[in-house]
Amino acid sequence: MADELRFERGDEGKGSFNQYKYDLIPANGRVRLRLAGSNPYQDELTRLLEDGGPWETAISRRTPAQEAVDAPIEVRAFTGSRVSGVIGVVPRGMEAVVDEALSRLDKQGRKQRIPLEVVKKGGRLRVELLMGQTR
Repeated sequence: MADELRFERGDEGKGSFNQYKYDLIPANGRVRLRLAGSNPYQDELTRLLEDGGPWETAISRRTPAQEAVDAPIEVRAFTGSRVSGVIGVVPRGMEAVVDEALSRLDKQGRKQRIPLEVVKKGGRLRVELLMGQTR
């Protein structure tokens, strides 16, 4: 991708393939994936906290056109009654983990939503996907 997204220091997201077993299944129930690019969405994250949880992802599958240009996967939160605006993107390289989790949930007959938490890190609000709960 020629125009690689750049994020501020501390807002790059966090995740590792070392936390996953064969077929990209989380190694345990505590595996998390921190979204990248949440700094511009601090107001939206504050509103989520004020509304209270629990929250789940509202992720749209990438279209073939987005897939062709390797577009980032934007994440929104589903609160049970509404869908938020964008709250971050899946960190570069970890898209397959999220796609596999959504596929696994679908095959199990569960909603294609990954539980998430809004946490405070480094003075900013961050979004962590609770990938371990998709096992």
